[in-house]
Amino acid sequence: MPETRHVWRTQKAGAISNLKLVQEPLPSLASDHIRVAVQSVGLNFADIFALTGLYSATPAGSFIPGLEFAGVVTALGENAQTDLQVGDRIYGCTRFGGYATVVDVPPQHCRKIPVHWSFAEGAAFPAQSLTAYYALATLAAVKPGQVVLIQSAAGGVGLQAMRMAAQMGAIPIGTVSSESKRAFLAGQGFAEVIVRGDNFDEQLHAQLNGRPLHAVLDGIGGQIQKQSFAALAPTGRLVVFGAAEFTPGDRPNWLKAAWLYLKRPRYDVMDMISSNKSVLAFNLIWLWQEQALFEELLNGCAGLALTAPHVGHEFPFAQAHDALALLRSGQSVGKVVLNVAP
Repeated sequence: MPETRHVWRTQKAGAISNLKLVQEPLPSLASDHIRVAVQSVGLNFADIFALTGLYSATPAGSFIPGLEFAGVVTALGENAQTDLQVGDRIYGCTRFGGYATVVDVPPQHCRKIPVHWSFAEGAAFPAQSLTAYYALATLAAVKPGQVVLIQSAAGGVGLQAMRMAAQMGAIPIGTVSSESKRAFLAGQGFAEVIVRGDNFDEQLHAQLNGRPLHAVLDGIGGQIQKQSFAALAPTGRLVVFGAAEFTPGDRPNWLKAAWLYLKRPRYDVMDMISSNKSVLAFNLIWLWQEQALFEELLNGCAGLALTAPHVGHEFPFAQAHDALALLRSGQSVGKVVLNVAP
C-alpha cells in the first residue's frame, strides 16, 4: 500500500492560482471510515467559489477542494458499519477533500458504481444528482404532468435535473446560453429548450403557451431569475441552488460582485402571500451533517435508475487548472471530470 498521496491543496482561499499539486503522507485511517483509491474526481462550481473565498462553507486556512469522487475501496476501518468490501468500485461524496488520489470517508456517503458505468461517470453522479433530486423532489415537490423550468440545462446539475424531471413524469423546459447547447439537448431527447436572449420573458411566455409553470430550478440569478419567478403560476416554487452570475476569474472582482449583489433579486413575503408563490434556496454542503436525509436522497437518486450521467470533458488529474478554467468559462457541456492515471 502507498504511504503517500497526491492532492490539490490551497493554503488559503482567495485565488484559484493558489491551488498547488503536492505530495502528502497518508493519515491514519479512522476506525469508522473507509479508504478509497480515487480514479476520478467530479468538478463543481462550488469548488471555484470555495477557492476564491466566495463560498459560505469554505474552510479556514489550508484545504483541499472537491465534493465527489469515484474509485476502489482499499481498506475498511475496524468499526466501519458497511456492506462495502475491499475491491468494490464506488462513488461518494466528501465535505471538501475530493481533489486527492486517496480519500478516507464515511461509508454512508458512498454507493457502488453500476457495473456498466465508468469511474468518470461514477464521479459525475453524486453532487449534481443530489442537488437536482433535492430541488425537484423535496423542495419543488414536482408531480407528474407539471411543467418545470430548468436553467443551464446543458450543465451537470441542469442535465441531471432534466432527466430526473422527465423520469418523474413532469415536463421539463430547459434554458441554455447557445444554439450548440440546444442542439446537444435535442440529441439527448429534449424538445423544449430555450436559447436565452435579451427578451427571455417573452421567450418563456411563448414556450409555455398558456401552460401553468409549477417550478423553476435556478443557479444563475439576476434578471433571468426575476423573470422566471414572475412567470410562475399560483402555488409555483422557485428553487435556487447557486448564483453563476457571480462566478469569478482567478480571484474575486469585489467591485463587480458588490454591484451584482446590490442588483440581486429581492422577494417580498407579502407579495408572495398575495400571489401564492414561494422562493426556496439551499446549499448542498449543509446536507452532509443530516445523515438520515442524506441517505434518503442518495437512495432516491439511485432509485430513479437513470442512465449514466453525461461526462462532457475529461482531464488528467495533473491538469486541474485547465479543467477549472473550462468550467469557469461557461462553455462546458455535461460534467467536467479529473481522471487519476492507473
